[in-house]
Amino acid sequence: MIPARYSASRFPGKLMQILGGKSVILQTYQATVATQLFDDVIVVTDSKIIYDEIENNGGKAVMSKKEHHSGSDRIAEAIEELDVDVVVNVQGDEPFTDRVSLEKLINVFKTDLNKEVDLASLMVHITDKDEIESPNAVKVVVDQSNFALYFSRSPIPYARDLNVNIKYYKHKGVYAFRRQALLDFYKLPMAILEASEKLEQLRYLEYGKRIKMVETDVEGVEIDTPEDLERAKKIWK
Repeated sequence: MIPARYSASRFPGKLMQILGGKSVILQTYQATVATQLFDDVIVVTDSKIIYDEIENNGGKAVMSKKEHHSGSDRIAEAIEELDVDVVVNVQGDEPFTDRVSLEKLINVFKTDLNKEVDLASLMVHITDKDEIESPNAVKVVVDQSNFALYFSRSPIPYARDLNVNIKYYKHKGVYAFRRQALLDFYKLPMAILEASEKLEQLRYLEYGKRIKMVETDVEGVEIDTPEDLERAKKIWK
């Protein structure tokens, strides 16, 4: 599932911007299909413009029936009537989606015989000081089994002792959910941490869901700003 909202506060209409001769959302959709990992790939959107873009180019899209605050909510509505076990959420602004990272997420569930994992997500090691301090780069800290402890727009952990070798990880907004975890999320109200940081993944943690983090070295580009789009165009070339 690829949640795709037309209005974005930092970059309105970003998914319809042109990258490599096609819209960002179409490039993302086609890259996801090209991985050949999924039984089906569907764009879930609140926009007739995005819906038509996908459908007119031979893809599959559905329109959301309600207003939603997060991509998880949008996907949960779409899967309520579907018979699925695991749902992967690929963000609509990630045209550099790659097979290797997505396969790592799927393998989490193939090896989780006791069903201890509610959802899985990706993280990438970062070292750039500006990126570590940027509120646009969401950081994550994990336990010794790589289960998420917390996500924040602030640098976490705080480096009080500079002699400690701290590694910082940026969260990539690609998820794989067990169906029930996603439907539970849909029914639960937003709690204080999610409301404060504006990070939907915190709702899962606040209600006791377990998020297995998987490290990847494929960072890609999330197109959140016009500057991101220009950087993506240079990489595309």
